[in-house]
Amino acid sequence: MTAAASPFDALAANYDAEFTATPLGQRLRRAVWRHLDAAFPGGARVIDLGCGTGEDAVHLAARGVSVHALDASPPMADAALAKAAREGVAGRVRVETRPIEALDGLRGGPFDGAYSNFGALNCVADLGAPARALASLLRPGAPLVLVLMGRAVPWEWAWSFLHGEARKAFRRYSRRGVAWRGLTVVYPGVRLVRRAFAPGFAFRGARAIGALLPPTYAGRWADRHPALLDALDRAERRLEGVWPLPRLADHVLLRFERAA
Repeated sequence: MTAAASPFDALAANYDAEFTATPLGQRLRRAVWRHLDAAFPGGARVIDLGCGTGEDAVHLAARGVSVHALDASPPMADAALAKAAREGVAGRVRVETRPIEALDGLRGGPFDGAYSNFGALNCVADLGAPARALASLLRPGAPLVLVLMGRAVPWEWAWSFLHGEARKAFRRYSRRGVAWRGLTVVYPGVRLVRRAFAPGFAFRGARAIGALLPPTYAGRWADRHPALLDALDRAERRLEGVWPLPRLADHVLLRFERAA
């Protein structure tokens, strides 16, 4: 299906170089992969909501998972398709240019699970719509893994004040969201996301992705402190599920299960 121009179109060409391949990006990605690998065994058929350049889809496909990857940005979708071909897993990765808001038009279910990584759902104003669509697309018991940008981020508070940008420190609390490249980015709390996905999905837990590790805009700082980055990564992986860390992270990973 065709899609309107996305603000992510211009980011596709450099996204992997500026995030995926960086030391910080690799650690954050591996932290999510631990949960995706546990949720989706080889042979599963899953949906990737907002696939970007296809890094997660290719990783899962290499393990034998079949991925129906969706993205609203044609350049992102093209990059994902090219990456799947380059890595030899094109037969297990189907890429479709489709916004999350049009998920109810997807065919091919029931699927064995779904996931969305690194804030794609923060660009969706009404989470109830994809929640209802996913409830009809996933089989009972299917896992759903969602990684959204969090609301309360002490790293961001400190970074903003230290860089003389105090007005940005608490921007995620705005009820109207934050304007970005023509989009409105919203930062729902964990409770609101749980409410949006009930009763179709049972909540199974939250994990921190970037609570001790810095946010992505601190990537250059992270590059200069590799030993500290390793230490923070090890500590976060041990403590990622311990309250209140999931609620103080740049991204929070939420695990759901399709209700019977």
